[in-house]
Amino acid sequence: MSSQHTVIAGGSSGIGLATAAHLLEKGHRVTITGRDAAKLQAAAQSLDGDIAAIVMDAADLAALPAAFRAIGPLDHLVLALGGGNGAGPFAAVDLADVRKGFEQKTLAHFACAQACLPYLSKQGSITFVSAVSAQAAMPGTAGLGAINAAIAALAPILAVELKPIRVNCISPGVVDTPWWDFLGADQKEPTLTAFAARTPVGRVGRPQEVADAIAFLIGNGFTSGHTLICDGGIRLGQ
Repeated sequence: MSSQHTVIAGGSSGIGLATAAHLLEKGHRVTITGRDAAKLQAAAQSLDGDIAAIVMDAADLAALPAAFRAIGPLDHLVLALGGGNGAGPFAAVDLADVRKGFEQKTLAHFACAQACLPYLSKQGSITFVSAVSAQAAMPGTAGLGAINAAIAALAPILAVELKPIRVNCISPGVVDTPWWDFLGADQKEPTLTAFAARTPVGRVGRPQEVADAIAFLIGNGFTSGHTLICDGGIRLGQ
């Protein structure tokens, strides 16, 4: 069993919550963060093991140093911060929305990784969560692709700059999480079904599958500077 402390920013739902459950099963001590106190507390109560929850808005850059000071020493940081801003046809996408996407996701990932450094073990790791829009040529995702590609670009640079701390990135494809709830029940199911038909494995992903890939990046001490694509092959553009 592990005695390592892993912090999951954005751990109150979806991939972050699944990762928390997976690592708790492995014996990690886990702290999840999120900006919605009620949602965060409900998530913590749904988990078994050595779990703590701290309210933290990753987009509130000025508050991050104090948040990580309250968290204290950690061995691994997983940045599972969601973001949906910046989607739309390139010719018409709202530039203000793209800017918001960078601020809410890319800059938040960057700032959290920076703020954790005084407390992060030199034998530890940082894992960014990007998205397959960074690798796939999907029309209508230029903004999303740029936002997520910027996150993926951090992994090799920081793997060298912060060594021996390991820095990696996971790039999930279409995964059935609450992120899609903005569509409403009448649109979510057919949308995911359509993506499943375009995916070589014949279905969309499950949060637990991405969590398993994140656990690999955390646990494999010889992997650094890598972006692991976990997308069922949808980037291949069938």
